[in-house]
Amino acid sequence: MVSRIDTKLGGAQSMFSRRNLLKGATALTGAASMPVALGQPPTGARFGTVWLYISTYTVNLVQPPVQVPGPRGRNGKGIYLCSLDLHSGKLTVVKLVAPAVPVAGTVQGTSSPSTIALDPTRSFLYAGNEYGPPGAVSAYSINRQTGDLTLLNAVPTQGAPAHVSVDHKGKYLFSAEYSGAWFEVYEILANGSIGNRVFQFQTLGNVDTSFTSKPATSAPPGSFAFSAHEGPNGHPHQMEADPSNNWVIGSDAGQDRIYVWKLTPGATPPLSPAAPQAFVNTPPGDGPRHFAFHPNGNWMYSIQEEGSTIIFWRFNRATGALVNEQQVSSLPSGFAGTNFTSEIRVSEDGDFVYGANRLNDTITVFKVGHDGTLRLVDSDSTRGDYPRIFTIDPSGRFMVAGNQFADNVTTFSVNRGNGSLNFTGDYTGMGAPSGMVFLY
Repeated sequence: MVSRIDTKLGGAQSMFSRRNLLKGATALTGAASMPVALGQPPTGARFGTVWLYISTYTVNLVQPPVQVPGPRGRNGKGIYLCSLDLHSGKLTVVKLVAPAVPVAGTVQGTSSPSTIALDPTRSFLYAGNEYGPPGAVSAYSINRQTGDLTLLNAVPTQGAPAHVSVDHKGKYLFSAEYSGAWFEVYEILANGSIGNRVFQFQTLGNVDTSFTSKPATSAPPGSFAFSAHEGPNGHPHQMEADPSNNWVIGSDAGQDRIYVWKLTPGATPPLSPAAPQAFVNTPPGDGPRHFAFHPNGNWMYSIQEEGSTIIFWRFNRATGALVNEQQVSSLPSGFAGTNFTSEIRVSEDGDFVYGANRLNDTITVFKVGHDGTLRLVDSDSTRGDYPRIFTIDPSGRFMVAGNQFADNVTTFSVNRGNGSLNFTGDYTGMGAPSGMVFLY
């Protein structure tokens, strides 16, 4: 049984039921059998390990090349293949599998793959190339035996993609473009390459510029954060299908809105605004960044970048409507000052929600109640600077966190009883990690 859950980094990313597939000692070495459960041939990962792709921010490449020092937070070289040991949690960089390609005339570049996603068959990888705007979306075929990536094509976007995902049928690529204020959808062709653009929506205006001089509504004491800090228009940050694949959700950090569209495969366009509720608002200035669905498909959790909050939404799968049921701080108790959140994840069993805090440099753990509400359980340092992304391995034993400004990746064991994290002591050097997805 495959259960689709959250996620920012790859709409097609799925987890397995640990109760059915990973029991006892199998949880330590189960990676070798996971692809069989999906009907896929096993990967070439060594027994007891699982492969992880990590994308990185790079210097924006042009042709002819310009020799400039790597700015803070852009020291990556492209997309890397890594190996996670399911016994120890040690992460090893195997090789650079998709070096960033410069723009050259009409040839589209692949600089700064800020986010990556897999299709449902785990045969193709997609990246959002966040340079510009304009930026690009790119498609790669995966060699499951070697982990190598082969570039199929790269397509220019209207804005600069901060997030990409694939619908659960593998028909569409969704792109949320922070710079430029666009939500866009592209066809995925039978060979995995990116086809025509089939949907566009630009989020202009609707931003209260008064927030340039005061904090976000829900920010902690002493914060200088505000959502309209980079221009008067919207800033789309995630676009992803719900678990039923009937709806598409889009968060806009600049407009303080979460949009909902009905997905009708094959229609022109395939997305239409949900009725009667085409969007919901978060508190002014709070800036909804990412969101994650609970495995039951009825609960959704969004994390607000400037407000440093997590909102529990009740999702109506019949109408696409979202209802705000609870709002909690994403930060450890007693925090004061400025913080910017980044990633949010729901554990495979649905028992815990995790949220990452940049500047505070922590990941907080919340227990999910029987009614979907959250209770703070724990908070742990990421042992780095500016944790932009984290993910949980398919066995549920380890969490991997990417610290963008520290140029490293850290790993933690996950306590399945209370969801708490324990640092393994493992640091892996990696320039500006920005996106992660496991291959199994």
